[in-house]
Amino acid sequence: MPQGTEDTAHAGPGEVHRRIVESYAQILEGRLEDALTLVDPEVVDHRGGMEGDHRGRDAWRQKWERMSAGSAFHDVSVTIEQNIVCGDTSVNRYTSRGTHTASGRHYEVLSMDMVRVHNGRIVEHWALRDADAMRNQLDL
Repeated sequence: MPQGTEDTAHAGPGEVHRRIVESYAQILEGRLEDALTLVDPEVVDHRGGMEGDHRGRDAWRQKWERMSAGSAFHDVSVTIEQNIVCGDTSVNRYTSRGTHTASGRHYEVLSMDMVRVHNGRIVEHWALRDADAMRNQLDL
């Protein structure tokens, strides 16, 4: 049974959120299927900005495929610093680390994301990353 599918319907929001974060390295390697079992087919990914909201598991898959295709980063890791669960919602404050492949420069940035979970699957997602700090550290 794939990682993430065992007893997914009974997993609480904090557990589902942890599982998706722990799948990040596999996602960057293009191995998406286990992580996608944690995403509802009708998920809404609130991206904001010019892109606006993206809807559905296929949009989530496309986002991850773009991230993994010729990834500009390696040695990527994510450490959850704090998790808060309230009802059906989980919020993570986490540190992302990695190396920009072309320059060899390292980055370490704080981020936050929030998911709403229903029946063991993510139905809504919001995220904030300190993109300015990342650009500064990578000298981009």
